[in-house]
Amino acid sequence: MAREIERKFLLKNDLWRQQVSKKTLFIQGYLNQIEENSSKSSVRIRIEGEQANINIKSLEIGLSRDEYEYPIPVDEAQNMLKKLAVGPIIEKVRYLVELEDVTWEIDEFFGDNEGLVIAEVELETEDQTLTLEDWVGREVTDDVKYYNISLSKYPFKDWSDDEKN
Repeated sequence: MAREIERKFLLKNDLWRQQVSKKTLFIQGYLNQIEENSSKSSVRIRIEGEQANINIKSLEIGLSRDEYEYPIPVDEAQNMLKKLAVGPIIEKVRYLVELEDVTWEIDEFFGDNEGLVIAEVELETEDQTLTLEDWVGREVTDDVKYYNISLSKYPFKDWSDDEKN
């Protein structure tokens, strides 16, 4: 079983853009309603550049959760997103910023979530020391509204000004 350990942050400024090593367009959608009391996982279809996958994550909020991911044909992913996705499709560009000991994944959202930019970093252990760059702002790891599954149900465009700060 795979276990994802990840921290999420908002950004203070655009200085990270000077350090980008790669960028990839992501289009993703969810195939299940997580609001149901019996839901234990999210099931996501994602097209990432020229490849696609199906991803299943346990519905835990915080630093770590179970995660399974398997490649699928892009044409099947496109069909599933078109016919089976629940809620709006998430569109974003993921930028990679590779630093000394970690790779930052910075997601700039479009569509219904335009204006939102979130930095994520995957860790080896929950207690791993992380050096925060000057462009890293407030941590939102424990704030469910910043998770992609939540953004597909309650997009950034619908947030109040208080929720955006």
